[in-house]
Amino acid sequence: MQRRYITVDVFTDRAFGGNPLAVVLDAGGLSTVQMQAIATEFNYSETTFVLPPHDSANDAQVRIFTVRSEIPFAGHPNIGTAFVLATLAAKPPARLRFEEKAGLVPVEILTGQGRVTGAELTAPQPLQRLSRVDIDQAAACLSLSASDVKADRHPPQIVSVGLPFLMVELASRDALKRARPDAGAFARTFPCDGSDAVYFYTRDVPASEQPLDLQARMFHPGSSGLSEDPATGSATAAAAAFLADLDETRDGELRLGIGQGVDMGRPSLLLTRVRKQGGTVASVHVGGGCVKMMEGTLELEGEG
Repeated sequence: MQRRYITVDVFTDRAFGGNPLAVVLDAGGLSTVQMQAIATEFNYSETTFVLPPHDSANDAQVRIFTVRSEIPFAGHPNIGTAFVLATLAAKPPARLRFEEKAGLVPVEILTGQGRVTGAELTAPQPLQRLSRVDIDQAAACLSLSASDVKADRHPPQIVSVGLPFLMVELASRDALKRARPDAGAFARTFPCDGSDAVYFYTRDVPASEQPLDLQARMFHPGSSGLSEDPATGSATAAAAAFLADLDETRDGELRLGIGQGVDMGRPSLLLTRVRKQGGTVASVHVGGGCVKMMEGTLELEGEG
């Protein structure tokens, strides 16, 4: 049976930027093994598979695979999948709701000049502040020294709004650029609290990169060792929630524009907003633009 797929670049407004994603449509009947093999074949950071929802009140069941395993939630796969489905609709919906292993994920559709331009997701789980990691150990994961880590606002800590990441603030844009993943340090640190990845950022954004509030990078296990992700919506949402939780604001909406992928030649822009009520994070949102890149079909056995 033929399975249609569409690839998109996510968190960008131009081709060959952002984070590439493959969306496999009509995925009913494919086994988990087949889905994993397809994701490995595409070799993107994630591939999504669209299936009928279990509950007709929702729009689709979405399964998300890295090149190594299935994951319960991720950011750019939700944004890209919603963008693809909205562009295929005769009348683009205002929002979609996906069933995922982490829970229900609402996604708002973004439009401009009469066309679908991107999407914004709502994180499926409340903020979790998990294990703290020693500064020297966190720095070693990035091949940096402890002096490169800035811990006045928070120590290195694993946080999650659906998928956990070790969150590390760096003191300078230079340190962010110099960072390289260290396999030995990763092996000593992970897995921890279900996390195997480091998201690190700096507030030291030069004038040439403003009006961004933060620049960030993310290292994680790939198909052939540790690799870098050009745009990580799930980690960005967790970072935004974490920073909003630390902020003294009790009620209101906190917004951040976060750059990622710049140092690997795939610049991305992720826009976050966090609502706080009574000093508590009430909801977390991350969104951005998408660009359609390729489409085709796969010839695979399965029920359909």
